[in-house]
Amino acid sequence: MQTELTEAGPYEQMLKLTLEESELEGAKDKAARKLSMDMKIKGFRPGKAPRAMVERMVGPANLRSEAIDEALPEAVTGALRESELSPATTPRVEDIRDLDDGGVEIDIRITMWPETEDVPDFTGRTVEVELPTVEDSEVEDQMERLRSQFAELEDVARAAAEGDFVMINVAAFNGDVAIDDASADDLLYEVGSQSFFGGLDQLVTGASAGDIRKGPGLLPQGFTDHEGEVTLNVLVKGVKGKLLPDVSDDWVSDITEFETVGELNEQFEKNLYAMKLNTTGQQFREKLLDEAIGELDVEVPEALIDAEMEASLHNMAHSLEQQGIDLANYLQITGQDQESFIAEVRERAVDAIKTRILLEGIASREEITVEEEELTGAIEGFAAQSGQEIEEVKVALAQSGQVVALAGDILRRKALNHILEQASPVNADGEPVDLTPPGFEAEEDEAADEETDGAVASSEQVNEDQPETSTAEDEDLADE
Repeated sequence: MQTELTEAGPYEQMLKLTLEESELEGAKDKAARKLSMDMKIKGFRPGKAPRAMVERMVGPANLRSEAIDEALPEAVTGALRESELSPATTPRVEDIRDLDDGGVEIDIRITMWPETEDVPDFTGRTVEVELPTVEDSEVEDQMERLRSQFAELEDVARAAAEGDFVMINVAAFNGDVAIDDASADDLLYEVGSQSFFGGLDQLVTGASAGDIRKGPGLLPQGFTDHEGEVTLNVLVKGVKGKLLPDVSDDWVSDITEFETVGELNEQFEKNLYAMKLNTTGQQFREKLLDEAIGELDVEVPEALIDAEMEASLHNMAHSLEQQGIDLANYLQITGQDQESFIAEVRERAVDAIKTRILLEGIASREEITVEEEELTGAIEGFAAQSGQEIEEVKVALAQSGQVVALAGDILRRKALNHILEQASPVNADGEPVDLTPPGFEAEEDEAADEETDGAVASSEQVNEDQPETSTAEDEDLADE
């Protein structure tokens, strides 16, 4: 076997691989055995027919083609090992040529992971953000939710509306056949909660005690042996409205740790502000990374973009499938056409790849490394989350080859933290603002960072079917 490497573009190499005819002989034997597994040849068990007989049946050209396919993976692996190359995507065959004196010459494109230390400087960089405000109406909504939790139910002589409860008997039918597992008597159901079968809310809204309603329903995917469209029959036995408690200091002190309505409202306001401040912090990180990615001068190989898009689409399709929705229906529901959807997926893929390049470039320039105890802590954090033994997790990660990926997650997390320490948020007047939630102590902050570094990074389970080039985790990392 002869190999030759040439530059083929930014972060790409073209590997010319030459296999002599003699090197294909062993591959022809393997190809013949594989082909005969699916062939019915009288007198021979599957996979046991002689190569000559298989060759006569499929033709010499077809057998030779199969032999090339059989020999190629091992040959490419050997060539990469010899050249000390680590492709970012699966090497792609671009051309196969027969040689005049026998043998075959193959052109294989190798895409490498882009690396650069020419990354933006974040020292003293500022990003404008808008501090959140909490409206009185939002505090009032919180109080109403609390009142609803402690509401009592009373029979009412009126039609059911959203927020009411109905006592019902419900039965589902597939044609004329009753689905026993989808039937219930004396079910107390909250109108508008969408917590049971699809279509039930539409049937009970506006119904009064004694009404019988019939209409289309939808059973969730995986509901015993039945799922999809059914017919629902509903008998409304009674309608109950919520009797909300009066808001008073006595009521507040009875059900909470606070003594007065005012104290409770103050806590609602603090909680809402902390939540909004967390969102502002996410926006700060996103803006900072968006600016940096825009300044990053690196050309992303198309093969890398294609691999990232494929991984994203695969994950999305799997998620939709679990909800009983295919991609075509999703596009129809969201009002997107396929062309604009693919363009959006591509844009996200490029951003995700550039985010990873940026963070790894920062880590390289600043000499950020992952310590052994950080990796161990991440594994322990994942074991605690999953309820598995630490040794089980270590073995699973080692067998799937994901220890390196886990270390990469931690490295990029540390690089992101470094960026955030160098830059600062400011208001419209350029004055620094504090995005630390009220009452959040520095010691707690550091402890939370250490815990998050391990738990979040280690929770990135990697699908073995997903290309190692996927950088979707970096989008999540940037969002946090």
